[in-house]
Amino acid sequence: MSTICAPATAPGGAMAVIRVSGPEAISITSRIFSKDLTQAKGYTLHYGNILNPENDATASSSSEKNCASADRIIDDVIVSVFRSPHSYTGEDSVEISAHGSRYIANRIITLLTSRGARLAEAGEFTRRAFMAGKLDLSQAEAVADIISSDSRASHAIASTQMRGAYSEELRSLRERLLHICSLLELELDFSEEDVEFADR
Repeated sequence: MSTICAPATAPGGAMAVIRVSGPEAISITSRIFSKDLTQAKGYTLHYGNILNPENDATASSSSEKNCASADRIIDDVIVSVFRSPHSYTGEDSVEISAHGSRYIANRIITLLTSRGARLAEAGEFTRRAFMAGKLDLSQAEAVADIISSDSRASHAIASTQMRGAYSEELRSLRERLLHICSLLELELDFSEEDVEFADR
């Protein structure tokens, strides 16, 4: 499975969060980060810089080297590391919290894609969470509902659904229906003996 990346926050805010998920999420991020993350434990935060080392190699004159040196550090960031299977998608995942500049976010995504990640399709993180069994279908649908909620009522409904309350209720109803079905099947099997298993 490929490693994907995408902004997790809307543009224009003070902060930009870029999410990376997949088998190489940690190693790809480590290649553009000032610290080695390959041995980092899950649920840990790491402060450092996003770097573009290619600028140093292309500079020739001293003025170009000064510009390249300044441009080498893209931003000061905090990187959150999540190890499989204890992440939203069930895969190794990284979240890069940077300043909210569109330029910075685009540069980080460009660096990630140049090192092996690809841009995520719409809803792909949630689809991967569903495929990994982290969310059921009702919860996956609730993610879109909670993002688009525009009132207290719609938020409350989506939030309840995302926490699995509807899924739990459906699971309970399913178990009761299966129990009733089994009792009815027993009665059909023993219909000639006039035995009742189900409570009328």
